[in-house]
Parts: sequence; structure tokens; C-alpha cells
Amino acid sequence: MIHRVFSLGLLACNASLVGDEHSREALVIDPGDDPQPLLDTIAREGWKVREILITHAHIDHVAGVADVQRLTGAAVAMHPLDQPLYEGLEDQAAWVGMPTPERVPITRWLAHGDLIQCGAHHFTTLFTPGHAPGHVSFYCASESLLISADVLFRGGIGRTDLPGGDANTLLESIHTRLMTLPDATRVVPGHGELTTIGEERHSNPYLSLAWKPQGSLRN
Repeated sequence: MIHRVFSLGLLACNASLVGDEHSREALVIDPGDDPQPLLDTIAREGWKVREILITHAHIDHVAGVADVQRLTGAAVAMHPLDQPLYEGLEDQAAWVGMPTPERVPITRWLAHGDLIQCGAHHFTTLFTPGHAPGHVSFYCASESLLISADVLFRGGIGRTDLPGGDANTLLESIHTRLMTLPDATRVVPGHGELTTIGEERHSNPYLSLAWKPQGSLRN
């Protein structure tokens, strides 16, 4: 599997292009605004993008979806609990001072445990709310790769002061869904430097915060 990370847009969203070298099938995850470097790579290297995956519907993670779909014709997948955020892109654009991006229809709704194929590889969908109500992460066990987006960062965790955020739910997501993965798992956060599960398990100060299991991770 190839994996390329592009830091896109005003808020430097980490967009991922993952692809199977033999079939040339690929997935795009979280294309932010100003996605031209991503588009150029797809066209230059001849990737057949089968699906655009949205971890959550904050504007910095979805602003480039229409551009990628226009180039590739790919389907678009997202968790249904983030539909209100997706339908409120005009409000989000006003908050951050960005133009309102084009909103394309969601092709399918994701749920926890869904498998997403990419050639000979597959990602498992992990429901990881707390930063956003319908936040999901994507884990490829064969490649020891986790796209955590805005749940887990190098030395940090996602913010919970935006609409739909909840600190206890975020910590529950991290401890029960992410910290159960092997230490060697590479982590691609939504912004900033890549890390590993092991590094965050041993050094992330936010993981020592108290939380109460609430059984809210069933979607």
C-alpha cells in the first residue's frame, strides 16, 4: 500500500491518499480546501479513487470533497450523526472566514465495523465520537495504519468546545477504540505531525484525564 499525506488549506488539514500499487485503486480521506496538490498526484499517478471518506464534517476536512469527486467520480461516505454539521457548512464557513464549499450528496452512511476495500487492503471503520458526534477513524491492520483525524494528536487530543463535542465521550473513544490497538500502529492525526499509538500511550498527558464509560459508542 502507498500512503501519502497532504497538508491542505487554511487550517492545514492532513488529507490522506491510500492506494493499492497493483490494482491502482485508491481512497481519499478528508480532502480539505485548496486540494490541488492532492488532485495533481491522483492525475499524475493514475489512481482510480473508489471512495472519498469523511472522518467528520468540520469544514476544514470536507471543503475539497467536491473537487476530488469532480476529478474522480468517486462515492462519498460519512457517518450519519455528522449530517447536521455537513448541512451547516454555511455557518461553519462564517465562523472561520472561509468561502462556503460546494456540498455534494453522501453516497453511503458509515457505521462502526464497516470494512472499506482498497485493492488487496481494507480499512475498518471505528466510531470515535467526542470531537464531533459522528466522528469515525479508519484502521488498516495489515499496514498498522490509523487515520485518527481530530480524535488523537501527537501529544494532544481533539478539542471538544465546538457544537456536538463532549470531553468524556472523546476520552472514551480514545481509550476503548484507539488505545486497544498495537503500539506500533502509525497514527495520522487531522493536523500536525504523525505519531504512533505506543508513543501516545506512554507520553500523551491528556490520556491520564479521568473519564466514565457511558456505553455511547455503539454506532
